[in-house]
Amino acid sequence: MGTGDREQAQARARQEADRLTAQGIHGIALTWVDNAGLTRVKSVPTGRLAHSARRGVGMSPVFDVYLVDDSMTTSPHIGGPDGDLRLFPDLDRLTALAAQPGWAWAPADRYAQSGLEHPTCQRLFARRMAERAHGRGIALRMGFETEWVVTTGGTGGTDDTPGPGPYNAAPGPRYAGTGPAYGMARLVDLSGYLADVLDTLHTQGVEVLQLHPEYAAGQFEVSVAPADPVGAADLAVLVRETIRGVSARHGLTPLFGPVAEAGTVGNGGHLHLSLWQGERNLCRDGDGPHGMTATSEAFLAGVLRALPALLAIGAPSPASYLRLEPSRWAGAYQCWGLENREAALRFITGAPDDPGGANAEVKCFDPAANPYLVTGAVIAAGLAGLDAGLTLPPPVSGDPARTDRERRLPTSLLGALEHFEDSAVLREALGDPLFESIAAVRRAEAALFEKATPQEIAAATRGRY
Repeated sequence: MGTGDREQAQARARQEADRLTAQGIHGIALTWVDNAGLTRVKSVPTGRLAHSARRGVGMSPVFDVYLVDDSMTTSPHIGGPDGDLRLFPDLDRLTALAAQPGWAWAPADRYAQSGLEHPTCQRLFARRMAERAHGRGIALRMGFETEWVVTTGGTGGTDDTPGPGPYNAAPGPRYAGTGPAYGMARLVDLSGYLADVLDTLHTQGVEVLQLHPEYAAGQFEVSVAPADPVGAADLAVLVRETIRGVSARHGLTPLFGPVAEAGTVGNGGHLHLSLWQGERNLCRDGDGPHGMTATSEAFLAGVLRALPALLAIGAPSPASYLRLEPSRWAGAYQCWGLENREAALRFITGAPDDPGGANAEVKCFDPAANPYLVTGAVIAAGLAGLDAGLTLPPPVSGDPARTDRERRLPTSLLGALEHFEDSAVLREALGDPLFESIAAVRRAEAALFEKATPQEIAAATRGRY
């Protein structure tokens, strides 16, 4: 980041600070998401926004090797108490938080003191991959579905700040909302809360596509309009923290962990994506399967091929593999299908008169994932598919648990990590510092929960994200 860029950002930040101050906003939350999938924050008074845009805000690089319980590991490039980074707010994303009066939010990029990009900044990684696709003449539109479980009285544990062993072997959460899966009764029961979620997101300029009860007790899902890859990840963070803020206002606790209880359907963090050249959606009006263009087919084939390794990015917690079970619409098999909710890669053609409706959905990811790593890694895998001229295998119809058991995705974090560490595509895209720090966190979290029961894993992680 050059001096001229910083000076321009400082001048703009002064104007933004004046605008926010006039709205009664006193503080700005600057967030980034670590490799464990936790959103971390430093905040500054509104009057310091211009200084932050010019000089950044200090933060230790060691958070790249923090685990879900706030313990830490180390990696060949990151670890220990030494060093400092600068957080620079993205002023284009600056948003007044309607659920938190007096506060605004902006995602931050991380730079070294020298002004160079920090090699383990996940958000900058996502931007680099989007630019790499743009260099191939492809624009990606992406969007995350956010699923969460609504509870009363905290996370349902005897200790709401669980740590490593002894584990918090707590009873299950106390769910808010009653009624069956996708039932109107559940929406009616929490209609005031859900209306507040919709209104707050609208006030913040977030376009909501759907909000509905999901399968598990107390579970809901909201999906928002697609954006560019970095913008989609930013929205995933903003939507989650908005739900958290609205929930607090209603005396409720949202659980974003992969599972609230072992043995039940968990929370997904599905990623939708489509490829575009100008105004043309490359997922339709082609000669490939179900109307895909050759470019779209090769890209999706690259994603499908890389799914075992991508799980270390998109299903990054030991708890993820409590969710990733067959016959639960979690996408437990490395296959694709037309509108097949059991396939890890689901293709959606959209209506004939809706050129923007065709897209693909990656179903095996969950909310423990860092969304910036997800969007960047999926792009890297897709572009590798393009480079290799891949084609898709025949689609799967019906439940693959009955017909395609040999395609089962890894059933543990260590299994996914083995594929990740063998992936030359992801290592090259991420770069060694980020790649190795991700691997170190995955290995350490697997060890952290090595002796825990499934219910102990669920209890220790469900309220951490």
